[in-house]
Amino acid sequence: MNAVRALSPFELLREIEVRSQTQALGLPQQIEVRRTWSGIGYRMGDIRLVSPMGEIAEILEYPSLSRVPSAQPWVLGIANIRGSLLPIMDLKGFVEGENTHLSKRSRVLVIQSGELSCGLVVDEVLGLRHFFEEEKIPQMTTLDERLHAFLDGGYRQGEANWGVFSMLKLAAHPRFLEVAARS
Repeated sequence: MNAVRALSPFELLREIEVRSQTQALGLPQQIEVRRTWSGIGYRMGDIRLVSPMGEIAEILEYPSLSRVPSAQPWVLGIANIRGSLLPIMDLKGFVEGENTHLSKRSRVLVIQSGELSCGLVVDEVLGLRHFFEEEKIPQMTTLDERLHAFLDGGYRQGEANWGVFSMLKLAAHPRFLEVAARS
């Protein structure tokens, strides 16, 4: 009869180590971590814009409006949103002087800056957009010059340029705060 020799604790640990090393899987593949920036993407006419998520409080479908007499043409009216009155402005109308052509894709971006709270009509919301740092462009010279006062650079993704539109700059702009029509 063969006697089985008892292993010492050290020998037992050594045997477990050898078995573990022969059956162990390789380390996970090293993946390069790339820094990204994210924002809410939308369309103003043919122009693709993106704003920081913290600058857009809410996205609404186009609401029923009450007109505001003697207001700028880009002031579309006042909406009752869950019991609160919200002025609704046309972003394209303000920037370019030509109002947005409303469609079923048109949306309202609600912004709040200090005591200012308003909704901005855009042609379409394109959802959450993610950009890599190497796609960043310091100046968006390819976009309409009237937008430059509100841009914080942009991103180029494939063939598309995305201007980073600052809602805070818009909310602080003196012309945006002057909603009464001039006689």
